[in-house]
Amino acid sequence: MPQENTNKFIRIKIAVMSKILFKGSVVVAIVSALLLLIAGSSCKKLAAAAGNRSALEALFEENILNRNFVVHLATDNGTDLTAQYTGYNFILTKTDSYYNGPMTGTKGGVTYSGTWACNDDFGKLTISLTNPATPPQFNFINRSWRFTKKAFPIMELAPWGSTEPMVLHMERR
Repeated sequence: MPQENTNKFIRIKIAVMSKILFKGSVVVAIVSALLLLIAGSSCKKLAAAAGNRSALEALFEENILNRNFVVHLATDNGTDLTAQYTGYNFILTKTDSYYNGPMTGTKGGVTYSGTWACNDDFGKLTISLTNPATPPQFNFINRSWRFTKKAFPIMELAPWGSTEPMVLHMERR
């Protein structure tokens, strides 16, 4: 008889616990659904505010594209080249893409044109100024760069895929 009472007691407790767990899982499911609904609407608002572009695209467009830049610092293996770029103004122009477009370098009414390109995460910036025949100092700028710091108004760059001791800092004006 004591064993029969124990078995009944255990079955009753299991039934009660099952009901409690079921009710708890329903509550958890409802709370989770509400959180997903709230998070989804927030993401849509952020995307709409950014004009259906990613946060990286928005950051790149707002801080770099169609902005005037000057060379703030240029060093090659410890040699300061900054003075060679005095008076130059550089602009990366936005077209239909956030990842490539035309670029110009202008000084004293002479404009040098070329292109710029970025990779998907905006960690790499390739500069190529070629038309008309570019001055020799553009050989330093014309290469693939990696961002070492995006602390606007200055973008700090170093050669992409290389440990060469080169530095290019361009300041937004």
